[in-house]
Amino acid sequence: MNEKLFISALKLLPKNTVSRLAGALTRWNAPASVRLAAMRAFAARYGIDLSECPELQVYGTFGEFFARPLRPGLRPIAPGDTVVVSPVDGAVSEAGTAADGRLVQAKGIDYSVGALVGDEALARRLQGGAYTTVYLSPRDYHRVHFPLGGRITGWRYVPGQLWPVNPASVRSVPGLFTVNERLVTILETPLGACAVVAVGATVVGRVRAYYDPTVPVTNLKAATAAARDYASPLPAEKGGELGAFEMGSTVILLFEPGRVRLDARLVPGARVRVGEPIGGPP
Repeated sequence: MNEKLFISALKLLPKNTVSRLAGALTRWNAPASVRLAAMRAFAARYGIDLSECPELQVYGTFGEFFARPLRPGLRPIAPGDTVVVSPVDGAVSEAGTAADGRLVQAKGIDYSVGALVGDEALARRLQGGAYTTVYLSPRDYHRVHFPLGGRITGWRYVPGQLWPVNPASVRSVPGLFTVNERLVTILETPLGACAVVAVGATVVGRVRAYYDPTVPVTNLKAATAAARDYASPLPAEKGGELGAFEMGSTVILLFEPGRVRLDARLVPGARVRVGEPIGGPP
């Protein structure tokens, strides 16, 4: 009942507007004392390991702290051109095979690959392939890395709503990941096509891609769908930084059928970290 009341209340909330306001606050260059107090309180509330990142004084805004880099060497990248590594720190929500082009969101709820990536031709390439969904909580490191090396062939930006992506919402909002705003990065890798889908959420003011400054920054007012296929694909280094959430959310990885087998340990609730091996060839 509490979950139902929570979802009912969220339906009335202007989630995108609230998220833009929250995002503006995170980018406010507040006085140093205010900024440091906010960062320390947030770290204490969510159990963030501050030893993994630079000193708090280096961040000019709270948003810079949230999308903070890690100290060098903390996330070694598992070697091997065909070894898939986790693109993020987080907890696995689901993992499996997109049978008949459907992905599991939660028990009794699924959604289509096409609705997720916003491109039916791309969806056909990924139908029947392995996928995994990883949730980034407020305590997690919020940069997104490439799971394999290869080439970036394009991207798809799909505007949408900004529902929370916490477990209560995932269990209660049908097609949540196809309703929320998202950025899809398309890769060609030694294991075929791969889509890295960064899903926005409430108070996730922005998702930013690092590989191309022309990629739209998400959650802008009056945003429209956009897409690009590169005439000359961009290089992608395995483990390199793809982008970041300027507040936390979810990443969904999808692969071509028959090319990737995910590790059996990728079950709901399992923790993963950037650079850890999570799959490879069948």
